[in-house]
Amino acid sequence: MDALSKRIIKETQKLMSEPAPGISATPNSDNLRYFNVVITGPADSPFQGGIFHLELFLTDDYPMSAPKVRFLTKIYHPNIDKLGRICLDILKDKWSPALQIRTVLLSIQALLSAPNPDDPLANDVADHWKSNEKDAIQKAREWTNVYAVQ
Repeated sequence: MDALSKRIIKETQKLMSEPAPGISATPNSDNLRYFNVVITGPADSPFQGGIFHLELFLTDDYPMSAPKVRFLTKIYHPNIDKLGRICLDILKDKWSPALQIRTVLLSIQALLSAPNPDDPLANDVADHWKSNEKDAIQKAREWTNVYAVQ
């Protein structure tokens, strides 16, 4: 087992001791680079009331490269595809080593409040969102109730 960087240890301790509202990230006991993440659907969003499970993995070159994050809970969202991959600039070309796990999770939570169908990962969902936003939001609520409510 490679030694975890001081930074990862420090970030993990901060995530545990000062969790962001509506977000929990717990390192896996077998692999401290792998986090079980839970994000509660933000109020006033179609995902309100949902409990979304994600996985977050820190690659060996973190923080020089972004963490790998994926939704495990099915979600109807233009920026999240059916495999749970997330279209978010800071997970791709806008990543900076100055960002932290916490920043990433807060950004994903914000994405739930403000879907961006103009930069989609799930084109069918984005088209639905653009052509009939009210209906798409209703479908997102239904999916939340089916897949994300315990």
